[in-house]
Amino acid sequence: MRKGDRVGIVLPQRVETAVANIAVYKLGAVVLPLSVLFGRDALQFRLSDSGAKVVITDELRAPFIQSIREELPDLHAVVGCRHGDEATEFWSLVDRSVGEFHPEVTRADDPAFLIYTSGTTGPPKGALSAHRAMLGHLPGFELSHDFFPQPGDLMWTPADWAWAGGLLDVLMPALYYGVPVLGVDSGKFDPERAFVLMEKYGVRSAFIPPTALKMMMQVPDAAERFDLRLRSIMSAGEQVGVEVLRWADDVLGVKVNEMWGQTEFNYLVGNCAELMPVKPGSMGRPYPGHDVVVIDADGDPVPDGEIGELAAKQGDPVMFLGYWKNEQATRAQCVGEWFRTGDTGYRDADGYIWFVGRNDDVISTAGHRVGPGEVEDCMLKHAAVAQVAVIGSPDELLPALLQLVPGGTLAL
Repeated sequence: MRKGDRVGIVLPQRVETAVANIAVYKLGAVVLPLSVLFGRDALQFRLSDSGAKVVITDELRAPFIQSIREELPDLHAVVGCRHGDEATEFWSLVDRSVGEFHPEVTRADDPAFLIYTSGTTGPPKGALSAHRAMLGHLPGFELSHDFFPQPGDLMWTPADWAWAGGLLDVLMPALYYGVPVLGVDSGKFDPERAFVLMEKYGVRSAFIPPTALKMMMQVPDAAERFDLRLRSIMSAGEQVGVEVLRWADDVLGVKVNEMWGQTEFNYLVGNCAELMPVKPGSMGRPYPGHDVVVIDADGDPVPDGEIGELAAKQGDPVMFLGYWKNEQATRAQCVGEWFRTGDTGYRDADGYIWFVGRNDDVISTAGHRVGPGEVEDCMLKHAAVAQVAVIGSPDELLPALLQLVPGGTLAL
């Protein structure tokens, strides 16, 4: 292994995952986190495109990786891990390196991890980030968990440690502060089991994505059945919604701090219930050290209340280095001093940021731009609705009606 080499880690939430991540960073190599849910094509593309030299995986997935090795000319070794066996290849290698390993000297802008993010068109793009991003996440992490850490904290997330949310928003910052992290090697998310785990191990702080929270809302009599010790919950990845916030306050006994960021530019905006009022439905305000504005198509900031594209100032510690082997795509996301996130929203007079939708999923109707999350949140308030997803559908009648209305706006 050499400085800058890519190392694929295909492991669930287990101790080897944390050890491997830290070891690769200390080696000066680049972590390539890969979900255990990926199929053949997804793994092959990411390992091939990144030129990964080594893959660290477990006994279930090692044969799968071996089956595609002929299509991965850069891959030199597959390191396996087995449950309950002290003589595993992984730990044998660790034992052999005792007294011989010397950490590589790395700088703030040296690459640390490469996470592939899927778009609506084309193959996934690899977002390459630097060591400085690890420290850059800390201000938002501390505040999104109401002044993390606190005595007795224990961290958990159902999010895969291969995703930015699990790796960068939970595992690495919690370990930085010396707070234990609960790792659960499981498959599909089970809302009932989530309550059991949090009660059994005394989870104090958690990152729970909105979809998981909505599934947990369907567990009957949770407030009466489970004795939880939760202190803080951060949620991100999609719009949380007012109804979820109300339920969490009533049933979980905590105010959910919604956060917003991206794989390329993470932990930018969020809430801290202990520090400032939470406006239900808002993503919060930019965390200290981050400059976030709403811009128009030319890259100019728009007035408060006007919908535009959310953008973050380039040069921020958490901004990625660029898309892997795709400088053109990186340049396309930048305008002037801003990085365009592709998310639309607006800022109110108090500086709170409100999410409307993705550039490619905002619905245009009757001359208005409507975020599907707004409609979903409204429908979710109905007692008969358990889950909801909203998409736009072409309407042949509405445009014709609008032509008959002075000013072109029709109130329905």
